Amino acid sequence: MDKKVQIIAQILMTLMMAFSMSGIMMLVALGPHEGFFREWMSQFIIAWPIAFLMTQVVSRIAFPLAGILRGKLFR
Repeated sequence: MDKKVQIIAQILMTLMMAFSMSGIMMLVALGPHEGFFREWMSQFIIAWPIAFLMTQVVSRIAFPLAGILRGKLFR
């Protein structure tokens, strides 16, 4: 996979996941309330860079592991 495409994909995936997960988890934990959107955006701003950095580390483990599992599961 082209490195630039991989970085762009990771940016987009982590943006979407951090946005949705921070909102869902906050809604489950605190319920809808006044100031929810402001607090959600605050949590998202923290979650997104962490998610992006984690994909940089975890992808180096996950992609080879997926290749191994694919070989074992689909022989």
